[in-house]
Amino acid sequence: MILALETSCDETAAAVVTDDGRLVSSVVSSQAGLHARYGGVVPEVASRRHLELVTPVVREALAEAGLALEEVERVAVTQGPGLVGALLVGLSAAKAIAWSRRLPLVPIDHLEGHVASLALQPDSVEPPFCCLLASGGHTLLLAVRAYGRTERLGTTLDDAAGEAFDKGARLLGLGYPGGAEIDRLAREGDPEAFPFPVARVPGLDFSFSGLKTALLYTVRDLGEAEAERRRADLAASYQQAIVRALAGRLRQAAERTGLERLAVVGGVAANSALRAALPEARFAPLALCTDNAAMIGSAARFVEALPYPRYLALDAYASLA
Repeated sequence: MILALETSCDETAAAVVTDDGRLVSSVVSSQAGLHARYGGVVPEVASRRHLELVTPVVREALAEAGLALEEVERVAVTQGPGLVGALLVGLSAAKAIAWSRRLPLVPIDHLEGHVASLALQPDSVEPPFCCLLASGGHTLLLAVRAYGRTERLGTTLDDAAGEAFDKGARLLGLGYPGGAEIDRLAREGDPEAFPFPVARVPGLDFSFSGLKTALLYTVRDLGEAEAERRRADLAASYQQAIVRALAGRLRQAAERTGLERLAVVGGVAANSALRAALPEARFAPLALCTDNAAMIGSAARFVEALPYPRYLALDAYASLA
């Protein structure tokens, strides 16, 4: 039994996963409501909330699994990337739990965790495959030859796709998290109403800053009253531009690598338009698109554990190398 913790951003999560990839329990406490008033995640606020929630969430995950702490065989935790203060809460808690029981600890890369969300039973995806990882902090194209062993094919040159959704939502006067709000509103609009651009950059990289600027200028040119009247059309057109970029690049990556199987993970994988645009792709289950500990427990099956007490010196890292 693997007890996993995830605190990289604004979800405090714990899960129990078996060594063969069966999800026994998963508990996620979201701080979205807490950060909504600021229009985005405030790192210090997130860290303090993690401190309050991490112990109750771990207890709930164990209770949901019908498991005593004495029955846990390994502890897994997100080491990075993410908000350092938030990561340190989870990392410290995981070290304490593992040290108290003399258990091994598995430090997990958050992004490898998202990919490993596809490895859970009963509907796991077998490598190799070409994977789009799109979230609030990252947009990556990956060649997944085996779980725990990925090759980066492309990344964003500026904003991540989820960040572009959040910034677009703010420009349209929508709430937080922006991706879900745009997805909801876009269903009422015409995606062809505004010809927003898809950036053409070399290789398999992405760029969303120009799209965000195009939305800003369009809203200004329309004026407050007209922009409000056509907000659904703006949302639908803006979303379509992001989805076109993501789906197009994923298919290009598959052609270049020869990896026929496609997969999509991360928070943006929950977007209904993206799912419709890639009917041939395997998507992470909706419950595992946003940050969760189940994916961290899944990834721990493919990473060598550190024996007691070697992990006590582990530190968190904020960004990709």
